[in-house]
Amino acid sequence: MTAPAEPATKSERSFPKPEFTDAEAGALEFPSSGSRSYNYFTPAKLRATTYEDVTFDVQPDPARHLSQGWIYGFGDGPGGYPHEWTALKSTDWHKFRDPNEEWEQTIYRNNANAVRQIQQNLDNAKLADAYNSWTPAWTKFVERNLGAWMHAEHGLGLHVFMAAQRSAPTNMINNAMAVNCAHKLRFAQDLALYNLDLSESLSGFDGSAHRAVWQDDAVWQGVRRNVELLTAAGDWAEALFATNVVFEQLVGVLFRSHLVMQIAARNGDYVTPSLVGSGEHDYNRDLGYSRALFALLTRDEEHGAHNREVLGGWLAKWVPLSIAAARELQPIWSQPQERTIPFAESFEAAKSGLRSVLADLDLDQPEELNR
Repeated sequence: MTAPAEPATKSERSFPKPEFTDAEAGALEFPSSGSRSYNYFTPAKLRATTYEDVTFDVQPDPARHLSQGWIYGFGDGPGGYPHEWTALKSTDWHKFRDPNEEWEQTIYRNNANAVRQIQQNLDNAKLADAYNSWTPAWTKFVERNLGAWMHAEHGLGLHVFMAAQRSAPTNMINNAMAVNCAHKLRFAQDLALYNLDLSESLSGFDGSAHRAVWQDDAVWQGVRRNVELLTAAGDWAEALFATNVVFEQLVGVLFRSHLVMQIAARNGDYVTPSLVGSGEHDYNRDLGYSRALFALLTRDEEHGAHNREVLGGWLAKWVPLSIAAARELQPIWSQPQERTIPFAESFEAAKSGLRSVLADLDLDQPEELNR
């Protein structure tokens, strides 16, 4: 019997082996080499917040990290987020921080809380038959005027802030305007759902009347014209300034706070103020970031004088338009059966609010505010 053949010896296979060259970039030790937090920007306070960590430098900028310039561009213009999209100038656009510190988590949380609270109030109002205490004149007022205001909120959200929130040179600014957009659209939807609730709960309530009011009622045509012109503003900073600083102070706060929230309870309505109050709360937050941004620009060491001049021109353009819109609303002050304050007093309070904002921004008061 023959012995079994010896197995053939396998040749050893060779593979390229990694070589660690101890390259300089990876070998250097820095004071923060062991840190798990970002350190490529200077935080506003001693330590960076979560808001800064998740929003700062998300939007690229050749002035900071893109040494090769923009990595993409438009066929008919400059690439990325050019500074020329606004007439205002800044030595460092990245200095802006949203005082509300809005980022993805806070957007969902805050809006969910607002919607939940509003829905609970409306459900409770139905259970308590709260609408039955409304006066006929107040029912007609809400049917026509609160419904008309829904169009203003929707137009500003969809056609002003939706467009402007992509155009600023930093993600910090665009993020704040995107939240502003969400606020406007959510409030417009709140008003639309409220309109449906009232149509189901109040006998004779015409849920479609607001369309004709917005399109044809002479009282609302000044507001409609103002909103439509705001949607056509090409400069993102002008659109933001003319809306949040001028229009909202002279028209928005005038209608929401100095009219609806002042006289609703006197007319047996304790539900509408809670709904409108949520929109007013949103605006106060949006005004906060607007103040912070424009104060940074008017006090810029290099471009402050230029920016104040540009903003003064925008005030001369938009203040008369919003004052005219506000004055055309005067007849609706006489529509409710019970009134607490006259139009002149409400309008003076609105103008005083704008004066306060302009003083904070170191801007001169337009003569129209003193007439």
